[in-house]
Amino acid sequence: MTKAAELRQKDEAGIEAEIKSLQKAHFGLRMQKATQQLANTNTLRITRRDIARAKTILAEKQAAK
Repeated sequence: MTKAAELRQKDEAGIEAEIKSLQKAHFGLRMQKATQQLANTNTLRITRRDIARAKTILAEKQAAK
């Protein structure tokens, strides 16, 4: 199952919690990059896209109400 399919099964509160946790993870990765501790900078791109994916699905659910 893809990440999008997993998010679509959650309710709005679950998606919002997922967005918050992804944003925290992204912040941590940015701090690691700033202090030269991040080896794989591609993870920044992945988390940024995961956040966008979750926000898009949340907006779809809110528009469907």
